[in-house]
Amino acid sequence: MKTIFKSKFDKQFKRAPQNIQNAVSVRLKLFASNPDHPLLRNHKLSGKYQGCRSINMTGDWRAIFEEVDPILDDPYIEFIALGTHSQLYK
Repeated sequence: MKTIFKSKFDKQFKRAPQNIQNAVSVRLKLFASNPDHPLLRNHKLSGKYQGCRSINMTGDWRAIFEEVDPILDDPYIEFIALGTHSQLYK
């Protein structure tokens, strides 16, 4: 499935420490091969991110994404935010 990264996600990725960027790259490859891998802890969200899902990047860092299924195009994944648990869910 096609994956898109919103500009907000890209900015948050570039501002993250290098070790987090490395971990995110590894986890995104894992996600591409198996979105339901247990290490990712892929789960639905509620509240301000209702309709989105979250995966673990490290012990505290998360990536939030949405599964988009447009009427006239192929479905795709859109990563919308990256940050620590407290940054994203405060």
